[in-house]
Amino acid sequence: MEDEVFDQVVSAFHSLVSWVAAGAMVFGGVVPYIPQYRDIRRTQNAEGFSTYVCLVLLVANILRILFRFGRYFETLLLWQSIIMIATMLIMLNLCTDVRVASDLNTKRRSFVATDNKDEEIRILKRLFLDFDWSYFWLWSRFLDYMQCVLAFTLTAAYVTYLFLDSALFVESLGFLAVFTEAMLGTPQLYRNYQNKCTEGMSIKMVLMWTSGDTFKTGYFLLTQAPVQFWTCGLLQVLVDFTILFQVYYYSRYPQKPASHTVSHTTSAKAL
Repeated sequence: MEDEVFDQVVSAFHSLVSWVAAGAMVFGGVVPYIPQYRDIRRTQNAEGFSTYVCLVLLVANILRILFRFGRYFETLLLWQSIIMIATMLIMLNLCTDVRVASDLNTKRRSFVATDNKDEEIRILKRLFLDFDWSYFWLWSRFLDYMQCVLAFTLTAAYVTYLFLDSALFVESLGFLAVFTEAMLGTPQLYRNYQNKCTEGMSIKMVLMWTSGDTFKTGYFLLTQAPVQFWTCGLLQVLVDFTILFQVYYYSRYPQKPASHTVSHTTSAKAL
C-alpha cells in the first residue's frame, strides 16, 4: 500500500515537473523581453535596443516552423516559435511608435513604393524595385515590417515546398534556423560596441537570455533533439556571456561614446 502511494506521489511530481518544464520552454523565451518592453515604454526611448534582434528571431522561428514540415520535432518547440514571432512583432510595433514619436522630422520610409503621403500603391513589381537598402529594417511604419515578414515567409515556404523531398535541404534548413537564432545576441553585441556603452539595454533581459538559453540547451540535450539545436544553443550561450562581459567592461572602464551613440540622455539603464 505504501509503495503504491509512493509511486503515485512520484508520478504526480514527475507530471508537475514536466508541465513546468513545458511552460518554461514555451513562454521562457518571451520573459526576457518584458523588462525591455517596460523600459522602452517608461523612457520613450528605443535607441538602446537593437530591432535587428527582432529580425533575427523572426527569421529563425519562421525557418524553424518550416523545418518541422521536413523533420518532426516536439510540438512545444512549435508553440515556442509561434509565441516568439508574436512577441517580436509587438516589440517592433512599440519601437516603431516610439522612434517616430520622438523624432518629428523622421523621414517616411516604406517597404512598398508610394506616390503620395496618404495613398499607397500596392504594386508587386514596385515593392522590390523601389526597395531602399539604406533604410532596411529602419522603416517608419509597423505595416512595412509586417509586409517584409510576410514576403519572406511566403518565399521561404514556397522554396521549402519545392525541395521538401531533399534530405540535404531539410537538414540545411534546420541548421540555418537554429544558427540564425544562435546569432540572436550579435546585433545587440554590435550595438553596444558602436555605442561604447550598454545604456538603454535592459541588463535583466540579457540575464534572462543567458539563463533561458542555458536551460534550453540542456533541454535539447536531455530530449535528444536534432544536433543542430543543441550545437547552436551552446553558441548562443557564448554570445550571451560576451554581452554580459560588455556590461562589466563598459561600466568599469567607461569610454568616449561614438557620435552616433544613444542620443536620449533621459534613457535609464535597467538594473
